[in-house]
Amino acid sequence: MNAGVSSRINLMRIVLISGIVFVHVPYDPANSPFLGENGLIDWLRVFLGDSLFRVGVPCLSAISGYLLFRRGLDGFSYGKTLRTKAATVLVPLLLWNLSFLVFVFLAQQNNIGFGYLPDVVHATPREAATLAFALEGWPINLPLYFLRDLLLCLILSPVLAVLVMRYPRLTLVAFLAYAVLPVPNGIFLKKSILFGFSTGIAVALHRVDTSAIDRNAGRIVAAVLAAALLLSIALYAIGPEFPAWLDMLRALTALSGIVGAWALSELLLRTRLGAELSKGGGLSFWIFCAHYPLLVGFWMAWNRVGIDHFAVFYFTAPLLTIAILVISHAIAQRSFPTLHALLTGSRAGRTSLSRTASATGASAHHDVRYSTTRR
Repeated sequence: MNAGVSSRINLMRIVLISGIVFVHVPYDPANSPFLGENGLIDWLRVFLGDSLFRVGVPCLSAISGYLLFRRGLDGFSYGKTLRTKAATVLVPLLLWNLSFLVFVFLAQQNNIGFGYLPDVVHATPREAATLAFALEGWPINLPLYFLRDLLLCLILSPVLAVLVMRYPRLTLVAFLAYAVLPVPNGIFLKKSILFGFSTGIAVALHRVDTSAIDRNAGRIVAAVLAAALLLSIALYAIGPEFPAWLDMLRALTALSGIVGAWALSELLLRTRLGAELSKGGGLSFWIFCAHYPLLVGFWMAWNRVGIDHFAVFYFTAPLLTIAILVISHAIAQRSFPTLHALLTGSRAGRTSLSRTASATGASAHHDVRYSTTRR
């Protein structure tokens, strides 16, 4: 993998994951954007959280599939892959999720956090197992469902690779239908992850020239932005409950972001900021794993203070969260390198792309005081 592709993947990760932070900003029913009480600001929340930044999950899935098979089938070792991903995906998933679960349990024992998060104290063993390991539903640290579904893709990777190699069109069309149509999720929590992951495999195994779209990067980005804009208008007008056809359009728009995000990376990499962002590897994973607990903590503090003007919270909480995580990542990397390696799966920067094929994503809980729709 050449340095240009590596830089663009790093850049896509940090941009997409920063967008996912906005997807997970919590709110209660009184502050739902679909009430339309704040006009343009509410529409902007729908545009960012329910339309534009939903491209993050399928894009990050495609990156993972591509990185896994970038050396082709001959360079793929299933046993080595499972051993490597146990360290780079499974261990961080367990450390981040279980530590947050313990923290929530201790907080709720002291009557803190009820209504903002699932009831851990009174959970049945089956419910607790799901919150801890995402066996049947969302984990307590909600965005980590992406790592859970990514592990399923990794386990299925030899089968997916054979299908994509022998029957690429049929396989991708079938997975596209699975992701878009209103059919049961099956073993996956987010259906778009399977399609994105398989698309990445197809690009790698069939040696697709991804630079071919670069000359039309501006037009592609404009088209995807236009689709997200039109989608947000429909969502804002019809929501919060969406008919099946609108849910299908939302899924298709998110999947189109795979091409749109790659085109955008070409444009951003030409800028000084984009070049700097392309150098980070572990930071994006750190933000992905840690942003949700911070956002919930800020939401609890905001409600305790009793300040109105939710729009202020919506725009300041994600920015403050990202700033804190950038600083904490630098401190952890410098002062606690062993712990940092465990928490990030040894993602330390640009060189990590040669060893890992994971990133991150998005959804949300529906609770009494934290009622963001599962996205």
